[in-house]
Amino acid sequence: MSTPAPFGRMLTAMVTPFKKDGSIDWDGVEKIADHLVKTGHDGIVVNGTTGEAPTTKSSEKEEIIKVVKRVVGANIKVVSGAGDNETDYSINQAKRSEAAGADGILVVTPYYNKPPQAGIKAHFLAMANATGLPMMLYDIPGRTGVEIESDTIVELFEHPSIVALKDAKGNVAATSWVIKRCGIPVYSGDDILNLPLLSVGAVGFVSVCGHTVGSQLKEMLNAWFAGNPARSLEIHQQLLPVFTGTFRTQGAIMTKAALTLMGLPGGYTRLPLVDATDAQIAQLRDDLRAGGVVLK
Repeated sequence: MSTPAPFGRMLTAMVTPFKKDGSIDWDGVEKIADHLVKTGHDGIVVNGTTGEAPTTKSSEKEEIIKVVKRVVGANIKVVSGAGDNETDYSINQAKRSEAAGADGILVVTPYYNKPPQAGIKAHFLAMANATGLPMMLYDIPGRTGVEIESDTIVELFEHPSIVALKDAKGNVAATSWVIKRCGIPVYSGDDILNLPLLSVGAVGFVSVCGHTVGSQLKEMLNAWFAGNPARSLEIHQQLLPVFTGTFRTQGAIMTKAALTLMGLPGGYTRLPLVDATDAQIAQLRDDLRAGGVVLK
């Protein structure tokens, strides 16, 4: 495998644990970050979708970067979400992320306003020029309402600061062509497509299920790059109940519930998200156990 993995291979988009009153559980942040390191992660993404970034203040985002970086040390990459649907604000977030010690930024397609591809390209280039940090594009049209088209990705990868793509497009064929055309390092952003994306050239994962099955996902990666696809497939099939269960409703909701079931400080959500119901937790418990997760 010649394509570099600029942020390592195994990353998880970390939740932000809140207390019942809505404040951040800083002790919980430390414990979850430490848990991710202990389960084989090369990097942690903070202030993203699963971190409930739309509901956290800029000052909270900065402190999350600082706390996680302090816990994980210099050898683990900390990538911070810095994208919004307004370019100047996003640039400000990127600069604050850099000042707080982030190792890279994850920048999502501007959402809701549905810009044309020319606007998307201009937005990403402005972000790439704003800091000295390496940048990962984040393509998730199911949330943003608009995709980063293949031609746009190929053109953006010419910028030296744009070094990777988090792919949650759900279109393996399109991603396959992008990899062939420009060789951009792709990280799977959709756990159930982790193995299919590896098969077309992805370099790693930005996972959600890494909270619960990080060790197994790391083993899947190691097996794949060691030339043992049969073992990777075995792990993929073993984890299917976890992939399905985590996304029966919104991913951050179920991940927080799963962490709590594992005896870790998943914490509460902030509105407009709501905590999992008793029935949802019962189903999640069955899903996790079916996928081999040990619960308290």
